[in-house]
Amino acid sequence: MKIDARGLVVSEKRVGESDRLVTVLTGEKGVLRAFVRGSRKAGGARLSATRLFTYSRFSIFEGRDSYIIDDAQPIEVFFDLCRDIGRFSLAQYFCELAVSLAPQDSEAEGFLSLLLNAMYLLSKGKYPLSVLKPAVEMRMMSLTGYQPNLVCCAGCGCYEADTMYFLPRSGEILCDNCFRIKQKKEPAVALGRGALTALRHTVYAEPKKLFFFRVSAETGRQLSEASERYILETLQHGFTTLDFYHKTASTSDEAAK
Repeated sequence: MKIDARGLVVSEKRVGESDRLVTVLTGEKGVLRAFVRGSRKAGGARLSATRLFTYSRFSIFEGRDSYIIDDAQPIEVFFDLCRDIGRFSLAQYFCELAVSLAPQDSEAEGFLSLLLNAMYLLSKGKYPLSVLKPAVEMRMMSLTGYQPNLVCCAGCGCYEADTMYFLPRSGEILCDNCFRIKQKKEPAVALGRGALTALRHTVYAEPKKLFFFRVSAETGRQLSEASERYILETLQHGFTTLDFYHKTASTSDEAAK
């Protein structure tokens, strides 16, 4: 059976002498792994279209045991990501997160659109990572079905206070008073008013407005801690690309200010 799909190459590895195995996040079939036969010899559009961080149109044959890419034409290559190690590593993390969370063999247009927008902003090199990272993390978790309840305090129902506590294990928020009364034995991230507003934005904003906000350095720190701890607490595993990103991000964020 032949499949025509649009997708972003989120990982690639060499198999044997000349073949490669690529993982593609497609809008039509979700996460899909396929072989590119003789890729080192093929050259041309098919080779460039199946490289990491390339958005392409694919013609894919579904074999008995595997998918095989018959033809591919690049739509957009996010080449500029390679010019900055911090943004490159964040793009790798986004891809690993998508592979972990996006569905397989079913529609994933929301995931693909989110990742393409993130890659575009990353490649431009002028958007703060303190906004991009938590926005992608929280929206991707929401798309998967792990949307936290940020509407109001889970204890008394108040909308906001000078300090609210985000509980990444349960995905709830508590005002300062309820947090002290309940004394829940789980990790919590203290959020000021700005950080809570930003966290709500990453979950509830319309897709087209997702990245349209800015935060101060301290608000960005709170926001990033909340989103990252929510990822790790919910999924109960880490990401090697996230560890690498933390080793390389500081210079990229300074350059974006």
